[in-house]
Amino acid sequence: MIFKIFKKELKDTIRDRRTMLMMLVIPVLIFPILINVVVNIQTSFADSAEEKVLRIGIIGDTNDYIAHKLSAIPESFGPKKLIPYSGDSLKLYADQKNETIDLIIWYDKNLEEDLASNKKTSIIWGFDKTNLGYSQRAKSYMQIIEAEERFKRYDALGIDEQQLNPFDTIYENTASEQQMLGELAGGFLPYIFIVFGFMGCMYPSIDLFTGEKERGTIETLLTTPVQRWKILVGKMLVIVLSGLMSSISALIGLFFSIQFLDIVPDPSLVAIIASILTPGFIIKLFLLLLPLTIFFAGVMIPISVYTKTFKEAQSIIAPLNIVFILPAAVGLFPGVELNLATACVPILNIVLTTKSLIAGNIDYLLLGISFTVMLILAAIAVFISFRQFGKETNILN
Repeated sequence: MIFKIFKKELKDTIRDRRTMLMMLVIPVLIFPILINVVVNIQTSFADSAEEKVLRIGIIGDTNDYIAHKLSAIPESFGPKKLIPYSGDSLKLYADQKNETIDLIIWYDKNLEEDLASNKKTSIIWGFDKTNLGYSQRAKSYMQIIEAEERFKRYDALGIDEQQLNPFDTIYENTASEQQMLGELAGGFLPYIFIVFGFMGCMYPSIDLFTGEKERGTIETLLTTPVQRWKILVGKMLVIVLSGLMSSISALIGLFFSIQFLDIVPDPSLVAIIASILTPGFIIKLFLLLLPLTIFFAGVMIPISVYTKTFKEAQSIIAPLNIVFILPAAVGLFPGVELNLATACVPILNIVLTTKSLIAGNIDYLLLGISFTVMLILAAIAVFISFRQFGKETNILN
């Protein structure tokens, strides 16, 4: 009987274009579209930042030391145009504020004398950090000027540069590429799965309960000689399946983006991602998402049972997405790792467990704790759903 109810409700859900759009089409397309847009925007901004002619305002004139050194820097480090201000510092800062110049250089008036006597002198670079590439260009220009002056002093003092550096220090990253991928992308992926899992559950949940109340078919269904809990389980299975299909569709969209759209330039990274997306990984991810999706369904069903209209249910359930996203967002912070404490925090434990799965350093005890915590929450949510669905006042209001 549960299967018959499940099959009947599943057919109705499949016929609903809005639900199918949210459950399958958008999750599959969102990753290819989103990743391509982000990559193209980043590439466009990076290219424009490298090719832009930076207008550099200097406090002196074009014949002084700084202007001469800047002019000698090859154009391969970025095109530039020097604009002298002949000591008018107020106009210099005003023009930068009005964005008629991009960088400003302020230095001591005795700069050349200090350099000639091997003294330290000050050079101030002013730039707007919100503009992409300005900081890097200023630092690269300054490094070239500083290196030339440093070597000049070494020669004047008869110093071998190697004698000043007692250590040849090498900082080596001992983390594997898989661990790096798990740390960088591991928190982002479950974040996406949580969002789409929630959205995949929302529309079927509202339609199968509030929608039936609006259509006047819920009373007919309840008059059939079927126990109410079987009706609830049949409908809940459809909601859970919809949430899981939405999450899996997002995973398929991600896999398609990486494998066929050439958005990852490093072939070795593509191979690592392909090695991670194994049947074992997908099964473990599915086991983590299953109680989470049941929990989502268990939260939405009482609301859908209580509300009178589709619009009312949607206005209450939709903002709950933020409540579930907040603990997931904590998993994106650096330094937050899976341990006994975080494994007991709902939703956050799913994010951190997924990160560990991707990095290949999962502790199966913590995996079991995370799964058990979410399973308990799912059971509580199902029990609340059963209590609410059993009240005649909620069904017939």
